[in-house]
Amino acid sequence: MDNYNLTNTELIFNALDNGASLIQKEKDDTYLDALAEMGEVIFHEEIPSWLSETGHAQLSKAMKELPEKGAAAKEEYRRAVQLAVLKGMKEATQPHHAMTPDAVSLFIGYLADKVLGYEENGEAKVILDPAVGAGNLLTAVMNQVKTKTHGAGAEADETLLRLSFINANLQEHSVDLFHQDSVASPLIKNVDMIVTDLPAGYYPNDAVASRFTLASKEGHSFVHHLLIEQTVNHVKPGGFMFFLVPNFIFESEEAKELHEYIKKEAIIYSFLQLPKSMFKNQKWGKSILVLRKQKDGIIPPKQALLAELPSFSNKQALADIMQRIAGWFDDHLR
Repeated sequence: MDNYNLTNTELIFNALDNGASLIQKEKDDTYLDALAEMGEVIFHEEIPSWLSETGHAQLSKAMKELPEKGAAAKEEYRRAVQLAVLKGMKEATQPHHAMTPDAVSLFIGYLADKVLGYEENGEAKVILDPAVGAGNLLTAVMNQVKTKTHGAGAEADETLLRLSFINANLQEHSVDLFHQDSVASPLIKNVDMIVTDLPAGYYPNDAVASRFTLASKEGHSFVHHLLIEQTVNHVKPGGFMFFLVPNFIFESEEAKELHEYIKKEAIIYSFLQLPKSMFKNQKWGKSILVLRKQKDGIIPPKQALLAELPSFSNKQALADIMQRIAGWFDDHLR
């Protein structure tokens, strides 16, 4: 296909994919590890010396097909990395290797921009993702927010953290990344906002879990409950938290304790159920839970905003509900 007919996203994806496939073959590595390495090659504009002569020539050719420096937007780089990561995840078998759907990332970004717009003071706002993965959700939100931001992310999986690093670099975002288990290790204190796609399931280390109010009285604790408590402890008073959570979060056997904890420490602003059509199995359906940490002087909404979002492919219905949500936040935050 003629390169002149390709979008910048396609050109970047092709370079990432061709380079990663080449590095994977020469190093006998996984595609995702090779992709992280190829991302660094593009960022530093430097071809590794260990490549074979043929590999060097092929990688040079792949690099020449990239858009000119400065010609591609941040979102074009993010989407290209996302496509390559999705390809690599099909090869990987780890169940936690999953990516937040694009439409959801952009929707959370829209809400984050709305909320941060109310407290614009010229200072960079720190947005933290304690389960940052490959950095797709965090950078998508940073691309949407008009306020100046600084990102921070933590991730226990080293390969995903490397991908997050190249994702932020290629998009030229200011992001601090930490290789850690966010339940076991403390996070940055007093961040302005949390955005995260919460891993759902049980946390294996009962000794660590026992330090939390939301630890289960018997057996393993829910990792998504522990991370909610951890983030409430690390966001500033009055700071917002945007969680992607399982729909059943308030129906599980530990739901009463979670609800009581949230009532004491935070305010529920909204619970927005994602379209059922997004999930092959309804059991794994998700919602966007918006919390705000308690702070003196905040007048909480009399009732949280509960809504079921329409299909993201139904542009008119989505535009209508976004307008309603925006109006609701205006009424409760101005």
